[in-house]
Amino acid sequence: MAKSDNICCIDVGTTKICSIMATPGQGGNLKVLGVGVSQSRGLHKGLVVNINEAKEAIRHSIHKAEQASALKMESVYVGVTGRHITSLNKKGVVSIARGDKLVRPDDLKRVLRTARSFTIPNDRKLLHVIPRGYAIDGQVGVKNPVGMHGFRLDVETHIITAAVSSVQNLVKCIRASNLEIEDLVLEPLASAEAVLRPDERDAGVVIADIGGGTTDIAIFKNGSIWHTAILPVAGYQITRDIAIGLGLPFDIAEQMKRKYGSVMPVYDGVDDPSAKLNTENGYGVSHQDINDIIRARVEEILKLVALELPSDYAKEVPAGLVLTGGCSNLRGIETLGQEVLGVPVRRGVPTGVYGIADILTDPAYATSVGLLLWGSKKHPGEEGWQAGGAAETLRRFVTRMRRVIAH
Repeated sequence: MAKSDNICCIDVGTTKICSIMATPGQGGNLKVLGVGVSQSRGLHKGLVVNINEAKEAIRHSIHKAEQASALKMESVYVGVTGRHITSLNKKGVVSIARGDKLVRPDDLKRVLRTARSFTIPNDRKLLHVIPRGYAIDGQVGVKNPVGMHGFRLDVETHIITAAVSSVQNLVKCIRASNLEIEDLVLEPLASAEAVLRPDERDAGVVIADIGGGTTDIAIFKNGSIWHTAILPVAGYQITRDIAIGLGLPFDIAEQMKRKYGSVMPVYDGVDDPSAKLNTENGYGVSHQDINDIIRARVEEILKLVALELPSDYAKEVPAGLVLTGGCSNLRGIETLGQEVLGVPVRRGVPTGVYGIADILTDPAYATSVGLLLWGSKKHPGEEGWQAGGAAETLRRFVTRMRRVIAH
């Protein structure tokens, strides 16, 4: 059976699960064929905590996307996040021993293997090995050395690892729906595909995806990734603070945050910020109380983001901070970001897709759209997560045969 050209992804988040099916479209953009969003269950801060609930929530999301597109998902790109993610930068070097001294694609593979030739604990798994830059005979700043002449090839890489158990639990939930996994992608890298401009990547920029369970950070410089980090604090903590501080049930606190939430001291356009806001459940709180709680927590998150930046970040990342994720929809967050960090701040809205994509033009879907864009692009020289092995090849064959028989 010929493999479909469609690109599919599943963003398994703490608050929602989003499955999308798309196909290559006009002008290099992707045409969205189907979107399925379901409430997340069985996950906390990006980690699977109840595998049966997570499987069911993922199935529900996939079913909605397949219904909307009248197509079946076969293989997917999956986002990965969580406190278990770690990263480091490593260098590798090889000699070009051939007589013509010409760098070839095989040499890129060799030099990446030398960069990753360090002992990885048994409980860790390689997620990405991303080239940050190459050097030929000491000449730095080389983007793609293939075809160049030299005696020595150096590479500096950004290596990302994840906890084996966390990855296996997520993979098990996806495969329960008889899907192949094309690649596991670190979520801030995916979000960056959807919201960052090439000029920002070149100049130096920080992206902070503030979701439901985690705040995912990535720093780009000279067009390449420089640093990644996952903070286990995000929208869940904001809602929890509102619930505890104002004596509200969690669901009501979430509803109030989404409807009235702002990080500004006084809600714009409100004559009396201390006036009570009544819900259909009979709970009443003031704009000012909600805003004060949200501002304190968001300010804390922004300060934690600042701790991940270089000491002279104002010079290193002149393009500033791009905020995305569901919490970036809080009113006034860009202004607060500028006050806390002292750099330009903008809200990142996903681009690069069209079709039935109305719901996706929201920062909350940056990772979802980014996973599609990641899958549509070639990443030369990069090594990613691979299941590999004879057992995996057999499993893929069986999965495809089941789908043929089902049809």
